[in-house]
Amino acid sequence: MLVYQDLLTGDELLSDSFRYTEIENGMLWEVEGKWVVQGAVEVNTGANPSAEGGDEEGVDDQAVKVVDIVDTFRLQEQPTFDKKAFVTYMKRFIKNLTAKLEGEQLESFKKHIEGATKYLLPKLKDSQFFVGESMHDDGCLVLAYYKDGATDPTFLYFAYALKEVKC
Repeated sequence: MLVYQDLLTGDELLSDSFRYTEIENGMLWEVEGKWVVQGAVEVNTGANPSAEGGDEEGVDDQAVKVVDIVDTFRLQEQPTFDKKAFVTYMKRFIKNLTAKLEGEQLESFKKHIEGATKYLLPKLKDSQFFVGESMHDDGCLVLAYYKDGATDPTFLYFAYALKEVKC
């Protein structure tokens, strides 16, 4: 199994169990999330509650609906970004990530990051923002939005900010 860690913080953000599509010259990974019900356990004891004097209602087992990626990697939701705050974040992110990249990867990152940023700007108002479990300010931002008519969120990751780790 492969886990993808935030290159800047070491937080686990994704694994190979979630398929991704490269977009924007490989700068972004697009990953489909799914709403799942967590904690719903139905146990059939074989007893007939009405015959045994019990009520017909089951026990409330505290089932909750969560997004698989957010839950699995303990992503932490952040306040929304307006255009100005996002551009400020991106300047700091680019500076921090550039220091970690080398060679062809660095050149490709410098060449295509502006296009990826421009791709994200119109999505800001309809997006949720997440960071890894450590909630570090300089960590990689993960955006989630709903494509036209979709009931499950689509996540966008900065590909160059992910480090592949074999487990």
